[in-house]
Amino acid sequence: MRGGQDAARAPVIQFTNCRILRGGALLREDLWVRGGRILDPEKLFFEERRVADEQRDCGGCILAPGFIDVQINGGFGVDFSQASEDVGSGVALVARRILSHGVTSFCPTLVTSPLEVYHKVLPQIPVKSGGPHGAGVLGVHLEGPFISREKRGAHPEAHLRSFEADAFQDVLATYGGLDNVRIVTLAPELGHSHEVIRALTALGICVSLGHSVADLGTAEEAVQSGATFITHLFNAMLPFHHRDPGIVGLLTSDQLPTGRRIFYGMIADGIHTNPAALRIAHRAHPKGLVLVTDAVPALGLGNGRHTLGQQEVEVDGLTAYVAGTNTLSGSIAPMDTCVRHFLQATGCSVESALEAASLHPAQLLGLEKRKGTLDFGADAGCPAEIASGPWFPHPSLVMGTAVVLPLPPSHRPPLTQTSWCSMTLFTSGPPTSRVNWCGRRRRPGRDPGPPLEGMPSPSWTLSVGHWGAGLQRAKGTPAQVEASARSWRLG
Repeated sequence: MRGGQDAARAPVIQFTNCRILRGGALLREDLWVRGGRILDPEKLFFEERRVADEQRDCGGCILAPGFIDVQINGGFGVDFSQASEDVGSGVALVARRILSHGVTSFCPTLVTSPLEVYHKVLPQIPVKSGGPHGAGVLGVHLEGPFISREKRGAHPEAHLRSFEADAFQDVLATYGGLDNVRIVTLAPELGHSHEVIRALTALGICVSLGHSVADLGTAEEAVQSGATFITHLFNAMLPFHHRDPGIVGLLTSDQLPTGRRIFYGMIADGIHTNPAALRIAHRAHPKGLVLVTDAVPALGLGNGRHTLGQQEVEVDGLTAYVAGTNTLSGSIAPMDTCVRHFLQATGCSVESALEAASLHPAQLLGLEKRKGTLDFGADAGCPAEIASGPWFPHPSLVMGTAVVLPLPPSHRPPLTQTSWCSMTLFTSGPPTSRVNWCGRRRRPGRDPGPPLEGMPSPSWTLSVGHWGAGLQRAKGTPAQVEASARSWRLG
């Protein structure tokens, strides 16, 4: 009860002059936040009789849900697969640094490691809420050691394992416990794997298929047992073949359980996946695409030799290899770079690119009511100023689940696609009726409702932002429409 009272007393912050990503569309609406939650401004005003305590101008940027990275091996010199006495400080450093790339939640990922590494590291990475201090930890992603030797990629062969007769107990003995685990990547062709998949999903752990030589039939059986994710599609699996498309075929399979959606990770760094492959996957199954970085500890450090668990990695330009080989070893691209490259490579809408890094991973983890969305009641957290990144031409604003991005001029929606809830009010006093509150306007012909008793009646000026959103009936150019709107007076 006290927590609810404290939230009710927290200041209300209104983000203005922005387009918010909601319901798959960019709408010109204000975003209202209090005590770490996104508010319904109509309820705030008409039920609580409150207005904003503080307004923050977003400068015409997009306000989108924060990115969620479900596969990140480390970064900025921190290796999540290296055991130490203070793993938490390294996780905190990465959590702080990835905020500047729009990531507000992530799954620290451990590659195939000796048992003692799992036993020492996993207890030190608890689930943790995000905020101005850094991105939130959603749980650990365990990539290996139950994977294929033929498709091990950068995973050390010496530490790969197969399932024993008592398969799930073998899993528990390997990891030393699953309390902080959110995702497990395994190869479904391994013996007893379906038994393990059913046991993991029963605990609420997401099972991902990857580093595998499974054919399509085996992959479909794994999904029928509960698997819902594919680890970095196209990489470390059999290539697509017209007679047996392998795991890739899950994107269009008709043998999946009714109502089950398969999600798949894509590394859109310009190295791991050709733009044509990105387009094929996106057009085949756009609602399941989840952008991941698969970033290695060398993220943010530049050329040279670095670690990835038990392996040594050499970074040359934009590519990371297992030292002395031509085997790719994760990525050094941050999430905002992946979003931008994905947008350019596929030609998809800005909304689709943003949802691939926010809503889709939230849906994968069953968190879409709280994260990956700007719907009322979702997580918001406290605003924090962050540094510029490749996607951000100027210092931008990040919240617990919301990140401000500049609106690309070429992707502004045309006039006919804007909504009636898209106009911004500039006032010198509190609103007096339902026609002029919180940046919204009712459709023509709808009763605005009576003024609230005891409220003054200030003079109001209604103005609109880009392209005169909501003024479809007005004539003239967007500039003329906008000029006309500024002269409207509401009593």
